Amino acid sequence: MQDFMPWHGLIGGIMIGLSAGMFLIMSGRISGISGILENIWQPSANDFGWSAAYLIGLPLGGFLIATLLPTVAPKIAMPSSPTLLIAAGLLVGFGARPGGGCTSGHGVCGLPRFSVRSITATGVFMATAAITVFITRHIV
Repeated sequence: MQDFMPWHGLIGGIMIGLSAGMFLIMSGRISGISGILENIWQPSANDFGWSAAYLIGLPLGGFLIATLLPTVAPKIAMPSSPTLLIAAGLLVGFGARPGGGCTSGHGVCGLPRFSVRSITATGVFMATAAITVFITRHIV
């Protein structure tokens, strides 16, 4: 993290917020990943196509940026094994279902709509993250 630039996070956050807002205005749908992924596993006639395109576009967009503009794409080191990362992702995904959505759905899409459920969920996410960081840095 020696190349951390606060402007990058600000610009990225603005882009995410604008894209989530545009998606909601143009389609009437929330761009929460767990809900979109659920559309793939339980497809209805109206949701499968756009859900598949959305999910394919996420890694494809990253791949295209890294391939076509390698000086712009960040170099990210993955200190954990791919198996551990996949297992962690699956646990988060399965945990999102009983939580009524994922961090992107609640934090990016629910907070701007003043959803009480999303405000509560995001508070729990943030508190859990703070406790986890404290434990891993100061106790373990």
